[in-house]
Amino acid sequence: MASSERLASALVELQELTRRLRRDCPWDREQTALTIVPHTVEEAYEVADAAAGGDPARLLDELGDLLFQVYFLALLLEERGEGDLEQVASGVHAKLVRRHPHVFGKAEAKTAERVRDRWEALKTEQEGREGVFHDVPVALPALALARKVQRRAAAVGFEYPDLAAALADLEEELAELKAELTDRPEPTPELPPDPR
Repeated sequence: MASSERLASALVELQELTRRLRRDCPWDREQTALTIVPHTVEEAYEVADAAAGGDPARLLDELGDLLFQVYFLALLLEERGEGDLEQVASGVHAKLVRRHPHVFGKAEAKTAERVRDRWEALKTEQEGREGVFHDVPVALPALALARKVQRRAAAVGFEYPDLAAALADLEEELAELKAELTDRPEPTPELPPDPR
């Protein structure tokens, strides 16, 4: 385990390197948040792939690439006077403390499931979500988006134990719709039909 001093030194060195690359490298100078984010997403996928592959050396390498992306994006914010790396670190620290009242407060959560349920409830309360799908990132790949939407739906009790239950509910909803449409009289046209 790295000492606090070595860790702090390594992180400051990475920050200084990021600043130098931004200043001295023509490619890095041209980058904006919009142009760099595709690289950030790619690095995140490479982290996931390395973790799934079980190769600690590769995971360390990919985590470094992703960390650089965080530093770079924070530097772009700093250049525009919209935030900095310290705000990124302080913000995530405060958010994680708030979302772990079972660790840093008096709340209890003896199971991972309870922690997950409480996490979603806290996010809803603290972020002022307007609905269950309020901040689902639309840029997620289709399968990741479907998974996120399903998890959000499950968090509010909209989940089926199996496919048969989901299909039964769908059939019930269709029957209600058909009944509603059958019981409704045909609408009368507001204008006479066009004789043409």
